[in-house]
Amino acid sequence: MEIITRILISLVAIEHIYILWIEMFAWTTKGRTTFKSFPPDLFDKTKALAANQGLYNGFLAAGLIWSLLINDLTWRSHVACFFLSCVIIAGIYGAITAQRSIFFVQALPAIIAIAFTLLVGM
Repeated sequence: MEIITRILISLVAIEHIYILWIEMFAWTTKGRTTFKSFPPDLFDKTKALAANQGLYNGFLAAGLIWSLLINDLTWRSHVACFFLSCVIIAGIYGAITAQRSIFFVQALPAIIAIAFTLLVGM
């Protein structure tokens, strides 16, 4: 079970590295195909704002990766739960304010990962 938990946390971290890449480095290219409901004329104008959002996604990924490197099981679990909670909150907020699909793409994987983390106690 611990291996499954680590894999789930890793997948959430990888997803946020991918989001970082889109928002920081590919906003005007891949961002256009990813965020189809966003007005096309705003991609160039919002490049700096998207990069800032990408940076925050990178911090989430870094925290999740850090949780995987902690040896103390209690501390590891607490750090993982904190960063997974941040992802869940961001995903719910994004689903409410931007696109419903954000819940399924971002929040749901983190909910599954936090459930495993709490069950296993990592």
